[in-house]
Amino acid sequence: MSTLGVHSEVGTLRKVMVHRPDLSLQRLTPSNHDDLLFDDVLWVERAQAEHDQFVAEMRERGVEVFLLQDLLGEALAADPATGTRLIELVASEYTVGLSLVDEVRAVLASFTPERLATHLIGGLTVDESGLEVRQAADHSLIGAALDDASTFVLPPLPNTLFTRDSSCWIYGGVSINPMYWPARRREAYNVAAIYRSHPMFAEAEFEFWYPHEGPDGRFEIADFGLSSMEGGDVMPIGNGAVLIGMSERSQGRMIEQIAKALFERGAAERVIAAVMTKDRAHMHLDTVFTLLDRDKATAYPKVVENIRAISLRPGTNGRPFHVTVEDDFVSAVADALGVPKLLVVETGGDVYQQEREQWDDGNNVVALEPGVVVAYERNTYTIAKMRAAGVEVIEIQGFELGKGRGGGHCMTCPFERDPI
Repeated sequence: MSTLGVHSEVGTLRKVMVHRPDLSLQRLTPSNHDDLLFDDVLWVERAQAEHDQFVAEMRERGVEVFLLQDLLGEALAADPATGTRLIELVASEYTVGLSLVDEVRAVLASFTPERLATHLIGGLTVDESGLEVRQAADHSLIGAALDDASTFVLPPLPNTLFTRDSSCWIYGGVSINPMYWPARRREAYNVAAIYRSHPMFAEAEFEFWYPHEGPDGRFEIADFGLSSMEGGDVMPIGNGAVLIGMSERSQGRMIEQIAKALFERGAAERVIAAVMTKDRAHMHLDTVFTLLDRDKATAYPKVVENIRAISLRPGTNGRPFHVTVEDDFVSAVADALGVPKLLVVETGGDVYQQEREQWDDGNNVVALEPGVVVAYERNTYTIAKMRAAGVEVIEIQGFELGKGRGGGHCMTCPFERDPI
């Protein structure tokens, strides 16, 4: 039985899950991209070519790269009961309507595992479903109101491109995350199916930090209300420490849930909450701060200098935590890593270029091993400063991928990475 886990941010990357741009991104339009959390529509064929280059660079360095949609299809094929449960979750009376729930579930159940995976991510229209919805108008409000066969029965999930967010591996386990925006919450169902039923994971040994498993083997997902978390805010930096951004999309309530699970099972000794301002340009911690090496990081100073750091450690005398307000974020990270000082490579250029390169994910890089990172080539000023600091930078194109406001860190969900 293999043991999976992510034990640092920069140790050698062994296995990673990504999602190649697909049907869901082909369904972004000028009228719906805001609702689906994109700033623009993408030229999908170009985005696919850019993503293929990204994957090729990782594989060239020995990383095993797995495609999320393939894993989902294989999980559904391996365990039909998982497909049934997933269909029940995504096609409920609240998502497709009380009058059509049985019909929609029957349609989805008739799909092959591969086709079901395609539409669970890419979305499903009335026309694609084959449902004669208009003929159900005598007993269905949905059918009576329908005026377009291209209406979605299941909306697409284009943010699946950013595999970091829906789940994140922290040392010897994984958190399947309650997402902030409703447009993304179904992504967590898909990754839960993968982790529970794909043979690679079913035969491995690891913990679920969140959610908890009930006595029947199903996940117990409580009404999280204002408690959400996304993986772009989570960084297991090594040495028993975890950084978690307290950002637009990750709340303190959920950080406490994860910290409690980690401490109870001895997986971590310290969780540093990074209290950030809330802004679309830096929606997650990894959009302004990522590690480059054991003692090097890149950061957007305008935001990072204003982060308030609060450390949680296991409590005593019946209290869940001991809380320490740190003097500043960067020194707290250095202390947690056990290094004398953290060398910070700031976003490059003048104040205007810094803002542009942060927007274009200049600080959102993914390490393949200590001192080797992948970055979008357009961030020339920041890349030059990284190289001057002794970091090897592998450049990839990001003309279309970058429109989603996510770089290499956002587009990867590592599930096996060495400690440092």
